Amino acid sequence: MAAELWRLAGVLAAALVLGAAVGHVLLALWLATLAYLGAHLWSLARVRRWLAEGRGIYPPPAWGLWDELLELIFRLRQRSRSRKRRLAGLLERFRDAAAAMPDGAVVLRDTGEIEWLNEAAARLLGLRAPQDFGRRIHNLVRHPAFVRYLEGGEWAEPVEIPSPVDDAVQLSVQLIVYGDNQRLLIARDVTRLKKLEAMRRDFVANVSHELRTPVTVLAGYLEALEEDEACARRWSRPLALMREQAVRMRRIVDDLLMLSRLETEDAAHRPRLREVVDVPALLARIVAEARTLSGPRRHRISLDAEQGLGLLGNESELASAFSNLVVNAVQYTPEGGEIRVRWWGDATGAHLAVSDTGIGIAPEHIPRLTERFYRVDVARSRATGGTGLGLAIVKHVLARHEATLRIESVEGRGSTFRCDFPPGRVVRPDAAGDGHQGAGGG
Repeated sequence: MAAELWRLAGVLAAALVLGAAVGHVLLALWLATLAYLGAHLWSLARVRRWLAEGRGIYPPPAWGLWDELLELIFRLRQRSRSRKRRLAGLLERFRDAAAAMPDGAVVLRDTGEIEWLNEAAARLLGLRAPQDFGRRIHNLVRHPAFVRYLEGGEWAEPVEIPSPVDDAVQLSVQLIVYGDNQRLLIARDVTRLKKLEAMRRDFVANVSHELRTPVTVLAGYLEALEEDEACARRWSRPLALMREQAVRMRRIVDDLLMLSRLETEDAAHRPRLREVVDVPALLARIVAEARTLSGPRRHRISLDAEQGLGLLGNESELASAFSNLVVNAVQYTPEGGEIRVRWWGDATGAHLAVSDTGIGIAPEHIPRLTERFYRVDVARSRATGGTGLGLAIVKHVLARHEATLRIESVEGRGSTFRCDFPPGRVVRPDAAGDGHQGAGGG
């Protein structure tokens, strides 16, 4: 800008000298100013034409300040073109990578219209590119579970549906929100995984079933040998150890069979989960058994249950889950410790909490407690006769009853295992008379 001012000053000075020489100073200044403005208008017109028409990469020649301005615009354009080339390259590589993905990927607007999809999505979901761009995916993939999933707004977990192209193909579909309310739909073929899971369940069920009879026979013979006085005098210790392990093996087999049944039962068996369960009475029986189990260890076991508050479910399954929680508290609480069992309801549903003053659990173990055969302390678990399957059973039973398990624990101070049941599963005192009504808004 300073250079332009000096340029203007030079033009005016030259005009002043020339005007003084010819005796027409004002005319000379006026003509010089007009020429100066004309040069600027000419340069402005060239700049406008270059910017509007985009002719050529390099700017046209201009005068004065406009030449500097064109140089700046040229540099900005070059940087912009460079960024665009990089972005175009990145976009092309992204599209190539997305197209090569084995999982289907569909980019959606917040209203569900398709913006882009890869080849795997076309193959798994029966979509077409670009014919289906702009169409709502609800109208193209019409499985009821999929539509409910999209409209429900709870997308933290995937939904499993058969492929619209082939019913034999099982898909796991999940919606991910990103950017400015954009949505990415991922569809994964889990057919092989489902077959492997089914094979594993069948294997466990078959092996457990086949082991049940020989283990029972073995335990029976060991019991008979223990009752034989001559044999018992000589082999009492080995027989007791063998019988103890046979009983433990039978418990493992029974727990495996129960887990297998919980995993394999389909929706046709779910009506059994709608019977009214008197939870306070059930907990009273479990607490009485826990006091017997505690025996000389003299645990202080208390029960605080809201009378008349029941559940819609399967009583034997709930009894197994609740008993596992209470028995675990007895086994892992030192002599004379306190165990509290609470059952109550509120606006969010019904809740069971089993709290103890036991040894507690380190934070890194808590996420894995419901895995099969996972033990925090293997030696202690075996010493107490645990199978390592109790909390896995609890997890499956609660899932079948639409409930969740929460675990809070502090090492050396104790643990609390809490089961939360939704309102639709709750039977309150005023609804217990007909034996079939869920209350609490359910």
